[in-house]
Amino acid sequence: MFDILSVVGPIFIAVVFIFVIGIFIFVITSAIKQRNKNNNSPKLSIPVQVVTKRSDTWGGSGDSSASTSYFVTFQVESGDRIELQLSGQEYGMIAEDDLGILTFQGTRFVSFERKH
Repeated sequence: MFDILSVVGPIFIAVVFIFVIGIFIFVITSAIKQRNKNNNSPKLSIPVQVVTKRSDTWGGSGDSSASTSYFVTFQVESGDRIELQLSGQEYGMIAEDDLGILTFQGTRFVSFERKH
């Protein structure tokens, strides 16, 4: 019984290690592909209405600090909706039902200029 564990144990640890490294490489590769896709997309400026805002908070248990992501959903004149991630400062400057010009590039938020 001890001989089986001494053979299977290191193999199991190696498989788990390779799996974790594979996931890490996949996440990094996906982020690079999305960044390149955004960089190669045209910058568009379109009239929109802010439909909704939401935030997603994770972490913060024990000694770790919490992190928050901010999202705003914009609706274009045709009724289509676009949800983009914004910084906390940008998020705070936008209110639901605001009308304005959204500038974005691919899935990257560039700016929102409110109509007065």
